Amino acid sequence: MQAVLVNGRILAESGFVDGKSLVVENGRIAAILNAADAPADATRHDLDGGLLVPGFIDTQVNGGGGVLFNDAPTVETIAAIGAAHRPFGTTGFLPTLISDDLTVVDTAMRAVEAAIEAGVPGVLGIHIEGPFLNAKRKGIHDAGKFRVIDDAAAALLGSLKIGKTLVTLAPETTTPDTIRKLTNNGVIVAAGHTNAAYGTMRKALAAGLTGFTHLFNAMSPLTSREPGAVGAALESQTAWCGLIVDGRHVDPVVLRIALRTRPLDRFMLVTDAMPTVGMIDKSFDLQGRQIHVVNGVCVDAHGTLAGSDLDMAAAVRNAISMLNLTVEDAVSLASASPAAFLGLAGQRGRIAVGQAADLVLLDDNLKVRETWIDGASSR
Repeated sequence: MQAVLVNGRILAESGFVDGKSLVVENGRIAAILNAADAPADATRHDLDGGLLVPGFIDTQVNGGGGVLFNDAPTVETIAAIGAAHRPFGTTGFLPTLISDDLTVVDTAMRAVEAAIEAGVPGVLGIHIEGPFLNAKRKGIHDAGKFRVIDDAAAALLGSLKIGKTLVTLAPETTTPDTIRKLTNNGVIVAAGHTNAAYGTMRKALAAGLTGFTHLFNAMSPLTSREPGAVGAALESQTAWCGLIVDGRHVDPVVLRIALRTRPLDRFMLVTDAMPTVGMIDKSFDLQGRQIHVVNGVCVDAHGTLAGSDLDMAAAVRNAISMLNLTVEDAVSLASASPAAFLGLAGQRGRIAVGQAADLVLLDDNLKVRETWIDGASSR
Protein backbone atom coordinates (compact mmCIF):
# COMPACT_ATOMS: atom_id res chain seq x y z
CA MET A 1 0.00 0.00 0.00
CA GLN A 2 1.31 3.42 -1.00
CA ALA A 3 0.77 6.65 0.90
CA VAL A 4 1.47 10.07 -0.53
CA LEU A 5 2.18 13.13 1.62
CA VAL A 6 1.09 16.33 -0.11
CA ASN A 7 0.88 20.09 0.47
CA GLY A 8 3.98 20.43 2.61
CA ARG A 9 7.40 22.06 2.40
CA ILE A 10 9.80 19.13 2.22
CA LEU A 11 13.39 19.34 3.47
CA ALA A 12 15.08 17.50 0.61
CA GLU A 13 18.81 17.25 -0.14
CA SER A 14 18.79 20.70 -1.76
CA GLY A 15 16.85 22.41 1.03
CA PHE A 16 13.15 23.07 1.53
CA VAL A 17 11.11 22.54 -1.63
CA ASP A 18 7.48 23.39 -2.39
CA GLY A 19 5.09 21.78 -4.81
CA LYS A 20 6.34 18.24 -4.20
CA SER A 21 4.72 15.09 -2.90
CA LEU A 22 6.42 12.32 -0.94
CA VAL A 23 5.51 8.73 -1.72
CA VAL A 24 5.90 6.18 1.09
CA GLU A 25 5.78 2.45 0.43
CA ASN A 26 6.66 -0.47 2.70
CA GLY A 27 8.08 1.85 5.33
CA ARG A 28 10.50 3.63 3.00
CA ILE A 29 10.55 6.73 0.84
CA ALA A 30 9.69 5.49 -2.63
CA ALA A 31 9.67 8.75 -4.57
CA ILE A 32 9.66 12.54 -4.37
CA LEU A 33 7.48 13.79 -7.21
CA ASN A 34 5.94 16.97 -8.52
CA ALA A 35 2.58 17.37 -6.82
CA ALA A 36 0.73 16.87 -10.08
CA ASP A 37 2.45 13.50 -10.59
CA ALA A 38 1.40 11.96 -7.28
CA PRO A 39 -0.14 8.51 -7.78
CA ALA A 40 -3.90 8.86 -7.80
CA ASP A 41 -4.57 5.47 -6.21
CA ALA A 42 -2.38 6.10 -3.13
CA THR A 43 -3.73 7.10 0.26
CA ARG A 44 -3.34 10.89 0.45
CA HIS A 45 -2.20 12.72 3.57
CA ASP A 46 -2.49 16.52 3.56
CA LEU A 47 0.38 18.21 5.43
CA ASP A 48 -1.49 21.55 5.46
CA GLY A 49 1.58 23.60 4.55
CA GLY A 50 3.79 22.28 7.37
CA LEU A 51 7.52 21.61 7.29
CA LEU A 52 8.36 17.96 6.62
CA VAL A 53 11.84 17.12 7.92
CA PRO A 54 13.81 13.94 8.65
CA GLY A 55 13.02 12.28 11.97
CA PHE A 56 15.27 13.19 14.88
CA ILE A 57 17.74 10.60 16.19
CA ASP A 58 18.79 10.88 19.84
CA THR A 59 21.83 8.84 20.83
CA GLN A 60 21.56 9.60 24.55
CA VAL A 61 18.18 8.98 26.18
CA ASN A 62 18.29 7.88 29.81
CA GLY A 63 14.56 8.06 30.32
CA GLY A 64 11.26 9.76 29.64
CA GLY A 65 7.60 9.44 30.45
CA GLY A 66 8.36 8.91 34.14
CA VAL A 67 10.68 5.92 33.67
CA LEU A 68 14.47 5.51 33.82
CA PHE A 69 16.18 2.78 31.80
CA ASN A 70 18.43 1.80 34.73
CA ASP A 71 15.49 1.25 37.05
CA ALA A 72 13.86 -1.38 34.84
CA PRO A 73 15.86 -2.34 31.73
CA THR A 74 12.96 -4.06 29.98
CA VAL A 75 11.16 -3.95 26.66
CA GLU A 76 8.28 -2.14 28.36
CA THR A 77 10.60 0.58 29.66
CA ILE A 78 12.18 1.04 26.24
CA ALA A 79 8.74 1.34 24.65
CA ALA A 80 7.65 3.88 27.28
CA ILE A 81 10.75 6.01 26.71
CA GLY A 82 10.24 5.95 22.96
CA ALA A 83 6.57 6.87 23.31
CA ALA A 84 7.44 9.79 25.61
CA HIS A 85 9.96 11.26 23.16
CA ARG A 86 8.08 10.66 19.92
CA PRO A 87 5.75 13.68 20.35
CA PHE A 88 8.91 15.79 20.32
CA GLY A 89 10.11 14.44 16.96
CA THR A 90 12.37 11.59 18.10
CA THR A 91 11.89 8.77 15.61
CA GLY A 92 15.12 6.93 16.45
CA PHE A 93 16.90 6.59 19.78
CA LEU A 94 19.38 4.69 21.88
CA PRO A 95 18.05 3.91 25.36
CA THR A 96 20.98 4.86 27.56
CA LEU A 97 22.21 3.00 30.62
CA ILE A 98 24.31 5.01 33.04
CA SER A 99 27.03 3.29 35.09
CA ASP A 100 25.77 0.09 36.64
CA ASP A 101 26.80 -3.49 37.36
CA LEU A 102 27.64 -5.69 34.38
CA THR A 103 24.66 -7.91 35.17
CA VAL A 104 22.44 -4.89 34.59
CA VAL A 105 24.33 -4.05 31.39
CA ASP A 106 23.70 -7.60 30.17
CA THR A 107 19.99 -7.38 31.03
CA ALA A 108 19.70 -4.03 29.25
CA MET A 109 21.38 -5.35 26.10
CA ARG A 110 19.08 -8.35 25.96
CA ALA A 111 16.07 -6.06 26.46
CA VAL A 112 17.17 -3.92 23.52
CA GLU A 113 17.48 -7.02 21.32
CA ALA A 114 14.00 -8.10 22.33
CA ALA A 115 12.60 -4.60 21.76
CA ILE A 116 13.99 -4.43 18.24
CA GLU A 117 12.76 -7.93 17.43
CA ALA A 118 9.31 -7.00 18.80
CA GLY A 119 9.18 -3.93 16.56
CA VAL A 120 9.17 -1.28 19.30
CA PRO A 121 9.07 1.95 17.28
CA GLY A 122 12.31 3.91 17.03
CA VAL A 123 14.76 1.82 19.04
CA LEU A 124 18.06 1.57 17.14
CA GLY A 125 20.34 -0.02 19.73
CA ILE A 126 21.81 0.83 23.12
CA HIS A 127 24.11 3.44 24.63
CA ILE A 128 26.17 2.10 27.55
CA GLU A 129 27.48 5.21 29.33
CA GLY A 130 29.89 3.72 31.83
CA PRO A 131 30.84 2.06 34.12
CA PHE A 132 34.26 2.44 32.46
CA LEU A 133 34.70 6.06 33.53
CA ASN A 134 37.05 8.26 35.57
CA ALA A 135 35.92 9.12 39.09
CA LYS A 136 37.53 12.57 38.75
CA ARG A 137 34.91 13.40 36.09
CA LYS A 138 32.07 11.27 37.41
CA GLY A 139 29.34 13.91 37.29
CA ILE A 140 26.16 12.31 38.64
CA HIS A 141 27.39 8.74 38.01
CA ASP A 142 27.94 6.43 40.98
CA ALA A 143 31.71 5.96 41.16
CA GLY A 144 31.13 2.83 43.23
CA LYS A 145 30.02 1.16 40.00
CA PHE A 146 33.16 2.08 38.05
CA ARG A 147 35.47 -0.67 36.80
CA VAL A 148 38.01 -1.39 34.08
CA ILE A 149 37.26 -3.27 30.88
CA ASP A 150 38.54 -6.82 31.22
CA ASP A 151 38.09 -9.60 28.66
CA ALA A 152 34.67 -10.55 30.03
CA ALA A 153 33.43 -6.97 29.89
CA ALA A 154 34.77 -6.50 26.36
CA ALA A 155 33.00 -9.66 25.25
CA LEU A 156 29.75 -8.45 26.79
CA LEU A 157 29.98 -5.06 25.11
CA GLY A 158 30.34 -6.74 21.73
CA SER A 159 27.47 -9.18 22.24
CA LEU A 160 24.47 -7.25 20.88
CA LYS A 161 22.95 -9.41 18.14
CA ILE A 162 20.80 -6.72 16.52
CA GLY A 163 21.06 -2.93 16.55
CA LYS A 164 23.90 -0.56 17.37
CA THR A 165 26.03 -0.52 20.52
CA LEU A 166 27.53 2.80 21.63
CA VAL A 167 29.88 2.72 24.62
CA THR A 168 31.05 5.83 26.44
CA LEU A 169 34.31 5.31 28.30
CA ALA A 170 37.26 7.21 29.72
CA PRO A 171 40.21 6.35 27.44
CA GLU A 172 42.74 6.73 30.27
CA THR A 173 41.13 3.82 32.12
CA THR A 174 41.77 1.37 29.28
CA THR A 175 44.20 0.85 26.41
CA PRO A 176 44.20 1.59 22.69
CA ASP A 177 44.29 -2.17 22.06
CA THR A 178 41.05 -2.62 24.00
CA ILE A 179 39.40 0.25 22.12
CA ARG A 180 40.53 -1.33 18.86
CA LYS A 181 39.15 -4.70 19.95
CA LEU A 182 35.77 -3.12 20.73
CA THR A 183 35.55 -1.27 17.43
CA ASN A 184 36.60 -4.38 15.51
CA ASN A 185 33.62 -6.11 17.15
CA GLY A 186 31.27 -3.42 15.86
CA VAL A 187 31.07 -1.29 19.01
CA ILE A 188 30.95 2.48 18.52
CA VAL A 189 33.29 4.02 21.11
CA ALA A 190 32.98 7.55 22.49
CA ALA A 191 34.93 9.43 25.14
CA GLY A 192 33.09 10.83 28.14
CA HIS A 193 33.47 11.36 31.87
CA THR A 194 37.16 11.45 31.15
CA ASN A 195 40.18 13.26 32.56
CA ALA A 196 42.40 12.13 29.69
CA ALA A 197 45.35 14.18 28.57
CA TYR A 198 45.50 15.25 24.93
CA GLY A 199 48.06 12.59 24.03
CA THR A 200 45.90 9.84 25.48
CA MET A 201 42.92 11.07 23.51
CA ARG A 202 44.93 11.14 20.29
CA LYS A 203 45.90 7.49 20.78
CA ALA A 204 42.26 6.58 21.45
CA LEU A 205 41.17 8.33 18.25
CA ALA A 206 43.84 6.47 16.30
CA ALA A 207 42.55 3.20 17.80
CA GLY A 208 39.03 3.79 16.51
CA LEU A 209 37.23 6.08 18.97
CA THR A 210 34.79 8.16 16.92
CA GLY A 211 32.71 10.20 19.37
CA PHE A 212 32.70 12.59 22.30
CA THR A 213 29.77 12.32 24.69
CA HIS A 214 28.22 15.67 25.73
CA LEU A 215 31.20 17.78 24.63
CA PHE A 216 32.65 20.03 27.36
CA ASN A 217 30.68 18.35 30.14
CA ALA A 218 32.55 15.91 32.41
CA MET A 219 35.83 15.97 30.49
CA SER A 220 39.29 17.51 30.82
CA PRO A 221 39.11 21.07 29.46
CA LEU A 222 41.17 22.93 26.91
CA THR A 223 43.85 24.93 28.72
CA SER A 224 46.90 26.90 27.61
CA ARG A 225 49.42 24.11 28.24
CA GLU A 226 47.27 20.96 28.13
CA PRO A 227 44.64 20.71 25.38
CA GLY A 228 42.86 17.89 27.21
CA ALA A 229 39.91 15.91 25.86
CA VAL A 230 38.18 19.07 24.68
CA GLY A 231 41.23 20.15 22.70
CA ALA A 232 41.48 16.73 21.06
CA ALA A 233 37.78 16.85 20.19
CA LEU A 234 37.93 20.31 18.64
CA GLU A 235 41.08 19.49 16.71
CA SER A 236 39.62 16.31 15.22
CA GLN A 237 37.88 16.88 11.92
CA THR A 238 36.25 13.45 11.81
CA ALA A 239 34.95 12.44 15.25
CA TRP A 240 31.35 13.32 16.15
CA CYS A 241 30.64 15.53 19.16
CA GLY A 242 27.34 15.38 21.03
CA LEU A 243 25.97 18.75 22.18
CA ILE A 244 23.39 19.37 24.90
CA VAL A 245 21.95 22.70 23.76
CA ASP A 246 19.83 23.85 26.68
CA GLY A 247 21.72 27.00 27.61
CA ARG A 248 22.80 25.49 30.92
CA HIS A 249 25.05 22.51 30.28
CA VAL A 250 27.33 24.64 28.11
CA ASP A 251 27.24 28.39 27.55
CA PRO A 252 26.00 29.12 24.01
CA VAL A 253 29.05 31.32 23.41
CA VAL A 254 31.31 28.31 23.98
CA LEU A 255 29.22 26.20 21.61
CA ARG A 256 29.29 28.90 18.92
CA ILE A 257 33.08 28.99 19.14
CA ALA A 258 33.24 25.19 18.95
CA LEU A 259 31.12 25.13 15.79
CA ARG A 260 33.73 27.27 14.02
CA THR A 261 36.58 24.83 14.65
CA ARG A 262 35.47 21.79 12.65
CA PRO A 263 32.91 20.56 10.08
CA LEU A 264 29.34 21.27 11.17
CA ASP A 265 28.20 17.78 10.19
CA ARG A 266 30.50 16.29 12.86
CA PHE A 267 28.35 17.77 15.62
CA MET A 268 25.04 16.26 16.70
CA LEU A 269 22.28 17.25 19.08
CA VAL A 270 21.55 14.99 22.05
CA THR A 271 19.18 15.38 24.97
CA ASP A 272 20.73 13.29 27.79
CA ALA A 273 17.06 13.16 28.78
CA MET A 274 15.77 11.93 32.11
CA PRO A 275 12.32 10.58 33.16
CA THR A 276 10.84 14.09 33.48
CA VAL A 277 10.55 14.56 29.70
CA GLY A 278 6.87 14.37 28.81
CA MET A 279 5.83 14.52 32.46
CA ILE A 280 4.20 17.13 34.71
CA ASP A 281 6.09 15.75 37.71
CA LYS A 282 9.59 17.17 37.41
CA SER A 283 11.37 15.02 39.98
CA PHE A 284 12.61 11.43 40.15
CA ASP A 285 14.91 9.08 42.03
CA LEU A 286 18.33 8.27 40.58
CA GLN A 287 20.12 5.42 42.33
CA GLY A 288 18.97 6.62 45.73
CA ARG A 289 19.33 10.35 45.08
CA GLN A 290 16.41 12.69 44.58
CA ILE A 291 16.66 14.73 41.36
CA HIS A 292 14.64 17.84 40.59
CA VAL A 293 14.30 20.02 37.50
CA VAL A 294 15.52 23.52 38.34
CA ASN A 295 15.41 26.20 35.64
CA GLY A 296 15.10 23.54 32.96
CA VAL A 297 17.92 21.22 34.08
CA CYS A 298 18.02 18.16 36.31
CA VAL A 299 20.13 18.56 39.46
CA ASP A 300 20.65 16.74 42.75
CA ALA A 301 20.57 18.35 46.20
CA HIS A 302 24.12 19.65 45.69
CA GLY A 303 23.40 21.22 42.31
CA THR A 304 25.23 18.54 40.31
CA LEU A 305 23.85 18.20 36.80
CA ALA A 306 21.96 14.93 36.36
CA GLY A 307 21.04 14.76 32.70
CA SER A 308 18.41 17.06 31.26
CA ASP A 309 14.73 17.80 30.84
CA LEU A 310 15.40 18.53 27.16
CA ASP A 311 13.60 17.07 24.14
CA MET A 312 14.90 16.97 20.58
CA ALA A 313 12.45 19.50 19.14
CA ALA A 314 13.47 21.98 21.82
CA ALA A 315 17.14 21.20 21.10
CA VAL A 316 16.56 22.05 17.43
CA ARG A 317 14.84 25.33 18.32
CA ASN A 318 17.64 26.16 20.76
CA ALA A 319 20.29 25.45 18.13
CA ILE A 320 18.61 28.04 15.94
CA SER A 321 18.07 30.69 18.62
CA MET A 322 21.25 30.17 20.66
CA LEU A 323 23.76 29.03 18.03
CA ASN A 324 22.48 31.07 15.08
CA LEU A 325 21.99 28.02 12.89
CA THR A 326 19.54 27.81 10.02
CA VAL A 327 16.55 25.51 10.31
CA GLU A 328 18.16 23.22 7.76
CA ASP A 329 21.43 22.96 9.68
CA ALA A 330 19.77 22.53 13.07
CA VAL A 331 17.59 19.73 11.72
CA SER A 332 20.65 18.09 10.14
CA LEU A 333 22.39 18.04 13.54
CA ALA A 334 19.35 16.19 14.89
CA SER A 335 19.02 13.71 12.02
CA ALA A 336 21.74 13.26 9.40
CA SER A 337 24.67 13.71 11.81
CA PRO A 338 23.59 11.14 14.42
CA ALA A 339 22.61 8.74 11.63
CA ALA A 340 26.11 9.01 10.18
CA PHE A 341 27.68 8.58 13.62
CA LEU A 342 25.76 5.33 14.07
CA GLY A 343 26.69 4.08 10.61
CA LEU A 344 23.11 4.47 9.39
CA ALA A 345 23.58 7.26 6.84
CA GLY A 346 22.41 4.99 4.03
CA GLN A 347 19.21 4.15 5.87
CA ARG A 348 18.06 7.09 7.99
CA GLY A 349 18.53 10.77 8.68
CA ARG A 350 17.58 12.29 5.31
CA ILE A 351 14.54 12.69 3.11
CA ALA A 352 15.69 10.84 0.02
CA VAL A 353 14.53 7.90 -2.05
CA GLY A 354 15.37 4.60 -0.35
CA GLN A 355 15.62 6.05 3.15
CA ALA A 356 13.37 4.85 5.96
CA ALA A 357 10.21 6.94 6.14
CA ASP A 358 11.13 8.43 9.53
CA LEU A 359 9.65 11.89 9.31
CA VAL A 360 8.57 14.85 11.43
CA LEU A 361 5.94 17.44 10.50
CA LEU A 362 6.65 20.82 12.11
CA ASP A 363 4.57 23.97 12.22
CA ASP A 364 6.02 27.41 11.54
CA ASN A 365 7.11 27.65 15.20
CA LEU A 366 8.97 24.33 14.84
CA LYS A 367 6.58 22.55 17.15
CA VAL A 368 5.86 18.92 16.25
CA ARG A 369 2.49 18.19 14.67
CA GLU A 370 2.99 14.59 13.57
CA THR A 371 5.67 11.93 13.19
CA TRP A 372 6.21 8.81 11.10
CA ILE A 373 8.44 5.88 12.01
CA ASP A 374 9.06 3.42 9.19
CA GLY A 375 6.10 4.98 7.44
CA ALA A 376 3.66 4.58 10.34
CA SER A 377 2.02 7.83 11.45
CA SER A 378 1.61 8.89 15.07
CA ARG A 379 -1.99 9.84 14.33
